[in-house]
Amino acid sequence: MSLIDLDRLRSTPLQTDPYDYVVVPNFVKVERLQDILKDYPDVPGPGSHPPSVLDIRGDFKALMDELDEEPFRRIVEEKFGVDLTNRPTMYTVRGYTRATDGKIHTDSETKIITVLLYMNDDWDADGGRLRILRSGSDLNDYVAEIPPHGGTLLIFKRSDTSWHGHEPFAGKRRAIQMNWVTSQSVVDHEQGRHARSSRFKKFIRMITGKAA
Repeated sequence: MSLIDLDRLRSTPLQTDPYDYVVVPNFVKVERLQDILKDYPDVPGPGSHPPSVLDIRGDFKALMDELDEEPFRRIVEEKFGVDLTNRPTMYTVRGYTRATDGKIHTDSETKIITVLLYMNDDWDADGGRLRILRSGSDLNDYVAEIPPHGGTLLIFKRSDTSWHGHEPFAGKRRAIQMNWVTSQSVVDHEQGRHARSSRFKKFIRMITGKAA
């Protein structure tokens, strides 16, 4: 049985102001969310962690596999008007956010499409809600604010104006990030960089008992 609701994504209108994005609540089927969360990997600290250094298994692995399959890609291609054939995908997993995270940015030029799938329970905090911004200078000039409720999907097309960020939040904030990128060399470089950082954080936690 599928873990995700492709029909819900297909029927959700694309937003184009101020750039192309789509938000899909309950993209992960409500009845399967807790099964996936039980298999969510132990993330050693804030920042982005590649699957290669985590224990990816069970329903969490099944979810990632399903996102990497052709039906999901086809819908994204149709909705955003892009050809992702032979474009590699890159995953990172997040578990925690620092108070210094969430600064306004657009994502790097090597990213074509960014997919964020939030994997929390219901989100009550004021901070940590991603904002779709009109500029790179004002966090309060936004057209949408997206609480990272479990199962909520955000996809946007990266551009020089795809500004986004969030108010500070420190604590557990779980998300899967998937990107279609320009080349395999981007994947190799970025995954290697994140893997080194993740191993260092694991080492620090092992000797101190605290997240780095």
